[in-house]
Amino acid sequence: MSSPIPDLMAVPKKADVVSVDPREEVIQAWYMDDSDADQRLPHHRDPQEFVSFEKLDELGVLSWRLDADNYETDPELKKIREDRGYSYMDFCEVCPEKLPNYEEKIKNFYEEHLHTDEDIRYCVAGSGYFDVRDRGEAWIRVWVKKGAMIVLPAGIYHRFTLDSDNYIKVGSE
Repeated sequence: MSSPIPDLMAVPKKADVVSVDPREEVIQAWYMDDSDADQRLPHHRDPQEFVSFEKLDELGVLSWRLDADNYETDPELKKIREDRGYSYMDFCEVCPEKLPNYEEKIKNFYEEHLHTDEDIRYCVAGSGYFDVRDRGEAWIRVWVKKGAMIVLPAGIYHRFTLDSDNYIKVGSE
């Protein structure tokens, strides 16, 4: 007869162990609603429709969770930079106190556009939204927080805005 008390010393089976993607702590993505409300709001559809990392991968949107407190010496960032041929990093702080012509710039960032080269963004402080179009032209909102690095592929329509915290510091290649 088996005991109703669980064996706390038993080793969990592989199926019992839930693997959590570390990116989930710093990156979330969902389909956006069509509201004209403040662009800094989350703009979830009702009901909410989250987007998986696999779906982002299919669109060419790559992502990592990195050590933002030690980006100068982070071996994972070093390896990514070497593998992808990135040779420099510039930082930009986007907030009313640090960015000249803030209101004008934040409106410009939110204009839909594309690049002929990939767009690399590494959030080392704060948070913000990168919106990308899927193949059906629907907007996907990608919320990045400290430690998130994303690469938007060349040719994907996208835009950027802050979230309601109104601050992000991003590195770009």
